Amino acid sequence: MSDDLEFSDFTTLEKVRIAALVGRMSKRGLADRDGSGRIDLSDLQRKVTRIEQQALRRKKRGTK
Repeated sequence: MSDDLEFSDFTTLEKVRIAALVGRMSKRGLADRDGSGRIDLSDLQRKVTRIEQQALRRKKRGTK
């Protein structure tokens, strides 16, 4: 059994949420005009990780 997630493992709502979070990350990245790299994306990355973990749990539960 593979622990890799595929695009089809996510629900439509999860796909939309991840797309919105990536958009917010991009917006924050663009706000870093001086290129210092001091933009904190960790909160948004944690949200994406939680969504991925939820999809992985659902995938594992469905294959047993």
